[in-house]
Amino acid sequence: MFEKLKQLLVDELSIDEGDITMEAELSGDLGINSIELADLVMLCEDRFGIEINDEDLHKLVTVGDVVEYLESL
Repeated sequence: MFEKLKQLLVDELSIDEGDITMEAELSGDLGINSIELADLVMLCEDRFGIEINDEDLHKLVTVGDVVEYLESL
């Protein structure tokens, strides 16, 4: 799942692949703003056929958090 998410971040949000680690913070390290986070949520929902609850967004701080969340669905 990490590799799929990393490719999505590179392809869709133009994040440098070398910056994407499990520990990287979405906003702090990768510079993802609230609009890009909303885009990421929609992309994940479309790509992986899932639905991410709005109330869970605050739990998604690092790339690892997103990976764990996606794997739990």
